[in-house]
Amino acid sequence: VFLSLQLFGTIVWILVASTQIPLPLLQGWVMFVAVTAWFLSIVFLSVFLFGYANRVAVNWNQADFIFHGATFVCYFGAFLLQAATTSLHYFPRNFNSTTSETILSGREYNISIAASV
Repeated sequence: VFLSLQLFGTIVWILVASTQIPLPLLQGWVMFVAVTAWFLSIVFLSVFLFGYANRVAVNWNQADFIFHGATFVCYFGAFLLQAATTSLHYFPRNFNSTTSETILSGREYNISIAASV
C-alpha cells in the first residue's frame, strides 16, 4: 500500500509540476498534499522496514488507519482543486486582453486531466 501511495504521489507531483501552474493557490495545495503524503509514506515505510514498529508502543493498525484516512481526505480535496483548475481550461488568461489565450494550453490541459485522475 505504501509503495502505491509513493508511486501515485510521485506521478501527481511530476504532472502538476510540469504545467505552468496558472492558479497557484489551487495547485499549491495539490503539490503540498502530493509532496507531504509522499514524504510521510516514506517515513512510515522506513519505521516498519527498520523495525522501529516493534520498539514503539503504538497501536500501528490504528495509526495506519488514521494515516490513510487523512491522506484520502487530503487527496480528495486535492483532486477537487485540480479538477476545478482543469475545468477552467476555456477561460481567457487575461480578461482585459483581446487575445484568445486560454488559462491552460492543450498540452497543459491533458497533463492536468492526468493529474486529476
